[in-house]
Order: sequence, then structure tokens, then C-alpha cells
Amino acid sequence: MQTIEVVIESPRATQAKFKFDPKSKLFKLSRLLPLGMVFPYDFGFIPGTVGEDGDPLDALVLSEFGSFTGAHLTCRVIGALKAVQGKEGKKGVRNDRYFCIPAGSITYSTIENIDQLGKEHHKQIEEFFINYNKVDGKIFSCLGTADAEKAIKMIKKGSR
Repeated sequence: MQTIEVVIESPRATQAKFKFDPKSKLFKLSRLLPLGMVFPYDFGFIPGTVGEDGDPLDALVLSEFGSFTGAHLTCRVIGALKAVQGKEGKKGVRNDRYFCIPAGSITYSTIENIDQLGKEHHKQIEEFFINYNKVDGKIFSCLGTADAEKAIKMIKKGSR
């Protein structure tokens, strides 16, 4: 089973969006989510990759525990939410979200593919990202999902 590293920027259940600044090598507060809105899972990036938006590829880490900003987690990829993100009236860019499970997870140990999460779970995560972007004046459009095998190929394509 192939694993990847994920660096956590914003832990699950936080209202704070942190972003890693490569120049200073520090995590900086980027913004706060609106009252009542929190990250459903740990959110971070896959080091050594770059997406169409110029940032490292985004990763959502599904786990029974919450980690912390700056944590490096060894994870296995279970799929991706394919998406386009951009400002209204401008051409958007691909900004997929890769779904990962930390190595050693007990609760999610049997999940091998994104489809095992169920349609309602997908829909709730999609709605989170749609609303998360809307608050920032951006449009987030879901294009469907990719299974684990396809997602790993997509990550390799984004590797530097």
C-alpha cells in the first residue's frame, strides 16, 4: 500500500484557517471562518506537489483524532474530490481535494476507496467547501470524484 506525507495546516473542528508560508517556514493565520463554521477534518497539503493554483495539492485527512497545525502525517490516499475554484466572472482553476486516512487509523482502517464513505458524506464535504469558498468570494464547483488509484496518479502528476 502506497503512502504519502500530509502536513496539517488547519486541524479539524477549528475555525482558524492557517497557511504555511514557505519563505518564513511558519504557519500563519490566513483567516477565520464564520461563526459556527469549522473544518470537518484535518486540512493540509501534500509536500513536494503543486496544483494549477500554484499551491501544494490540498488534502483532507479523515481520522478519529484531531491533530495540530504543523503535524506531518503518513497517510494512504482513498480518492479525490475533483473541483474547479475561482473568483466569480473569471476562469477557475482545478483545485482538487485529496482524501486521506492516517496510517494506524483504527476507525477508518477498512476504508480503501472514497465511494465507501457514502453519498451523504460526499455531499456534506462538498457543501463545506462550497460554503468555505463562498465566504471568501470564490466559487467552488465539484466535478465528481476520483477513486484511490486515479487520485494517486493525479498526485504524481502534481509532484515537483
